[in-house]
Amino acid sequence: MAIVDVTVIPIGTESPSVSSYVADLQKILKQYEAEGKIRYQLTPMNTIIEGELPVLFQVIQDIHESPFQQGIQRVATNIRIDDRRDKVSTMEGKLSAVQKKMDS
Repeated sequence: MAIVDVTVIPIGTESPSVSSYVADLQKILKQYEAEGKIRYQLTPMNTIIEGELPVLFQVIQDIHESPFQQGIQRVATNIRIDDRRDKVSTMEGKLSAVQKKMDS
């Protein structure tokens, strides 16, 4: 299981606000989650997605394409992948490991 941190940035929008584009991406993610393929969490600056790496690549492609489907001509997508193979890693597990060290 991998965890990705992804930020999709539509360039050349009519407004400095991109919340409508972010909302559209979240709808795509919600559909993948409803199918049991991923788990995700929206943050103020990005979205964290958890799942099998091949599925995550498909999800990233789908959300990267979304602004183009709305008429945007340029999109920058930043991706960071944490693919740990020695043990199962989850969003909650990563946070818990840090919290335990903070409580020590």
